[in-house]
Amino acid sequence: MADAYSRSFLAELTGLSLSPQRFRLPQRLMAVAGLLAIEIFSIDFARLQLAYRTSFIHVDILGGNGKPVMHALLAFLALLLMFGLHRAKPAFERISREFIDDPVRWDFLAAHFAAMAGCLILFAARFAGKPAVLHTSVIAMAWPLGAAGICLAGLSFVPAAIWLSLLRSGGAAWAYASAGVLAMWQITRWSDHIWKPATALTFRLVKTLLHSAVPDLIADPVTSTLRSHNFAVQISEQCSGIEGLGMMVVFSASWLWLFRRECRFPRALLLIPAGITILWAFNVFRIAALFLIGNAGAPNVAFGGFHSQAGWIAFNVVALGVSLAAQRVPWFRRTTAESVSSYNPSAAYLMPFAAILAAGMISRAASGTFEWLYPLRVFAAAGAIWYFWPKYKKLDWGFGWVAPAIGVSVFALWMGLDFYFGHTGNGIQAGLASLPALGRVAWLAFRALGAMVTVPIAEELAFRGFLIRRIVSADFEAIETRAFTVSAVLLSSVAFGFLHGDRWLAGILAGVLYSSAFLWRGRIGDAVVAHLVTNGLIAAWVLFGGAWYLW
Repeated sequence: MADAYSRSFLAELTGLSLSPQRFRLPQRLMAVAGLLAIEIFSIDFARLQLAYRTSFIHVDILGGNGKPVMHALLAFLALLLMFGLHRAKPAFERISREFIDDPVRWDFLAAHFAAMAGCLILFAARFAGKPAVLHTSVIAMAWPLGAAGICLAGLSFVPAAIWLSLLRSGGAAWAYASAGVLAMWQITRWSDHIWKPATALTFRLVKTLLHSAVPDLIADPVTSTLRSHNFAVQISEQCSGIEGLGMMVVFSASWLWLFRRECRFPRALLLIPAGITILWAFNVFRIAALFLIGNAGAPNVAFGGFHSQAGWIAFNVVALGVSLAAQRVPWFRRTTAESVSSYNPSAAYLMPFAAILAAGMISRAASGTFEWLYPLRVFAAAGAIWYFWPKYKKLDWGFGWVAPAIGVSVFALWMGLDFYFGHTGNGIQAGLASLPALGRVAWLAFRALGAMVTVPIAEELAFRGFLIRRIVSADFEAIETRAFTVSAVLLSSVAFGFLHGDRWLAGILAGVLYSSAFLWRGRIGDAVVAHLVTNGLIAAWVLFGGAWYLW
């Protein structure tokens, strides 16, 4: 029979207990966000299916201005959260304590589903016949109906008075968010004028670097093309580095905002232009290295792996450097580096996963269409696990019958969703065919070993052992392993899901089930075994059924 913790976990996770003590304000807000997120993804999936089944390649069910409006709305909500969270936190805690949970308004929820269904019907009618038949009138009806549906979703779980209190608690955050959206919109308009000079500057710098290394280099500034007798590359607008620089600005500004109490201003603001400059230099070296790799006779490596992964490696290195400088360099930090404790309890939980990510970037960058350096991931994770093994010995690696049962359930779920959504090839079969027999056996052995040993250990330590408890409390080691909140389980599962790319939905659901395994008894062993069983069954399906697309 399940103990008290198990019963509490099942009740809170499934929502079967909707008493005021269980279904509090944070859970209600999470329910609203989850409901709308599921519907948005469903609508987007329907849009793709409609585009596939009709002659319209670019189907915009929101009308001509739908995409920029949705982007502006998402940017506004993100900025509102960033600016308002710190100020609103005390008020939010007060409102949460004072909030008397009324029952969920099922009538509002039913009206919400009716409104969203009406939107879908109108959007379908928009493209049912000739495109010129239904345009403005349909969209004019759909927009207010969709807005009403969103409002009804919010009112189904949280009364209007509570929403007004939450908005007032943020103060002028809405004004800051609005100004930020207008600034971003203006920058987007200016970006068309930035691309061309940025591309030209990148072209000139790359040409300068390659001039002495490639004697037969031919540079065409009109088309931004660099050519030799063996290889050619065109520096397009996307290669100018502007997108990466924008990401660096967002990352640096967000980091400094989150840790503003620990940084010395205004000098800490210098980290933003420093990060931009270093990343720009990395981008120039990346393109030059790509050309040299292709010119040396490895065009598949240049365009297949290095082209995409080198940019991410550079961004991660520079972002890590900015964060370390903000934390460790006394000139940027209010407290000196010596005053910062050298003990980092999260390292043991995150380093194996970080090692897999870093090794994966390197192995993919050195590969073409086939990641022949996959064993590097296994060695990197195994090294991190070995280093922190004294810490892991203190964890509970026991497991019960629930763990393999959940593993089998996730496998069935994974295969069912994959069958429903379809799949694409990944080049593994062709890559294996190019290897000698011994090389194929070795690669498959390392791939199966990683799937069933290092990956389950690394991912469960990071997402279940660390992230769930870290969301609950900054001092995560001080709380019990079975301590959780619904938001912690959902957020960690969403992060786990998006790690799996186009299989994000299966990944989210798998994350919830693995969380169940972990929280059932509070043992990391249950989560790891559940994950191992799933990956082992997938590996068997791949090896004996030839379903290489699953890897």
